[in-house]
Amino acid sequence: MSARKNTTVVVIHGAWADGSSWEPVIRRLQKEGFNVVAAPIPLTSLSDDAAALHRTIARTQGPLIVAGHAYAGAVVGTANDERVKALVFVAALAPDEGETVAEVFYRDASHPKAPKLAPDADGFIWMPDESFTEAFAQNATRDQIALCRAVQRPISLRCIQERVGAPAWKTKPAWYLLAEEDRMINPKTQRFMAERMKATIRSSAVDHTPLLTAPDKAAEIIRDAAQATLG
Repeated sequence: MSARKNTTVVVIHGAWADGSSWEPVIRRLQKEGFNVVAAPIPLTSLSDDAAALHRTIARTQGPLIVAGHAYAGAVVGTANDERVKALVFVAALAPDEGETVAEVFYRDASHPKAPKLAPDADGFIWMPDESFTEAFAQNATRDQIALCRAVQRPISLRCIQERVGAPAWKTKPAWYLLAEEDRMINPKTQRFMAERMKATIRSSAVDHTPLLTAPDKAAEIIRDAAQATLG
């Protein structure tokens, strides 16, 4: 328990979401004695989001576990701070050096119910309302879907077009929660990325947003990462 009290878990939301998407997981981890903070990323460019993560990290002390959902996997990849002991990817995108988020996102065929995404006049991509139920979190409750729609934040085209540098998972241990029922990121793509980074893989029959629909699974893999790296 003492190790947990000295450990901070930094969680990062993906596109079309904010920190509240992690709320069920945050509550579970806090009850277990972890310090938890949600990094508020602007979703304006990958560089901007990385800078926001590093501002959050600078406000913490002690060892860190950094976890990201979906698009935020690319942001997790920028967590090169020496205090970061483990990286956790939850149904997340993990581009390699020189790749873009878009390249890995579209690597394999899309699910038939995946949303048709296109930027607006300002270069931001919004999730269609119906896609929260059909693809983003098809296993969520009606109340959870209503909240997702209410708080959704668009992602800039620049986030998915910027080429990444050497990702932190090249040198830090990684864990990956593979969502077998994901309709946003092809599970085949998830396995490719997880195996490429030599992550410890936990595969489960969950949708794209287990933060809401299977929070025990998401909390468990973060706990596993902490135990393996911090004891």
